[in-house]
Amino acid sequence: MPNLKDLKNRIASVKSTRKITKAMQMVAAAKLRRAQEAAEASRPYTERFNAVMAGLAASVGGSDSAPKLLSGTGEDKVHLLVVMTAERGLCGGFNSNIAKKAKAHARDLLAQGKEVKILTVGKKGRDALRRDLGDHLVGHVDLSEVKKIGYGDAQKIAQDVLNRFDAGEFDVATIFYAKFVNVVMQTPTAQQIIPAKFDAEDGEDSGASTLFDYEPSEEAVLADLLPRGVATAIFSALLENGASEQGARMSAMDNATRN
Repeated sequence: MPNLKDLKNRIASVKSTRKITKAMQMVAAAKLRRAQEAAEASRPYTERFNAVMAGLAASVGGSDSAPKLLSGTGEDKVHLLVVMTAERGLCGGFNSNIAKKAKAHARDLLAQGKEVKILTVGKKGRDALRRDLGDHLVGHVDLSEVKKIGYGDAQKIAQDVLNRFDAGEFDVATIFYAKFVNVVMQTPTAQQIIPAKFDAEDGEDSGASTLFDYEPSEEAVLADLLPRGVATAIFSALLENGASEQGARMSAMDNATRN
């Protein structure tokens, strides 16, 4: 049975831990405001960009001259999964939920006889996937020294993916991240980026084929825009991840402080 001194030490330890979790909650709250603003500010541009791309894709998607990033390789054998998580933990189920979705997708593909390759962005995703799918890891992007995510960071990741595609290393690429909804809800999301895939509503009212004449051709414009589309999708995902991570950390530290 613990004596009075042990109980006092235990109480002091709990109070000290509570101060730490409270401080982490406050830091996460401050970072969340900036991250949420960045994620929400990027959404209108991304949505409009996708609308224009969808309209162009609908016009040229069936032609023999359609860019390869739109038409694909004609195969569906090798899949690249780009799994984006945080560099740090202590953010509830944020990292594990993204990794779980990626694992389920990978296992489903493997069960169909497909080949799976995984590129991780963020230390926590690499650690989680290495245990079960280590043989499928083909690369890792370390963002631990990046204090504020910029478009240039997304471009570097996109260029890596595009280089692998041009080298014939995969047929389909899908990114995994968490879409920010609110502080207590972040939705693990899978989004195919190669070949480019658009929802039917993306092209509605875009006017891409009816309001504009393109010079050079629509195919040439698409060929220039599609690589930017890959970078834009990755940048948007990184921003959503940033807000989701801070929201999850704020919620987790709040629960830790209360309990």
